[in-house]
Amino acid sequence: MNEFIINKNSQSNGDREVHNKTQGCRYMPNIENQVSLGLHSSCHGAVNFAKQNLSGMRVNGCYYCCNLCHTS
Repeated sequence: MNEFIINKNSQSNGDREVHNKTQGCRYMPNIENQVSLGLHSSCHGAVNFAKQNLSGMRVNGCYYCCNLCHTS
């Protein structure tokens, strides 16, 4: 299981990016801009969790650490 976070700040296209905190990412937001999504077996679970629990947000996986969930 890996720990995932989502950035409090949206990207220029409006997406909020999910990052794999366990594996690390050079594009990880600063600690104060991270919201924990908990432990998941894959980025798919973390992205789905974010979509269900953070309504109204456009959610996307980080191109670098959650590439399988990166859509835009």
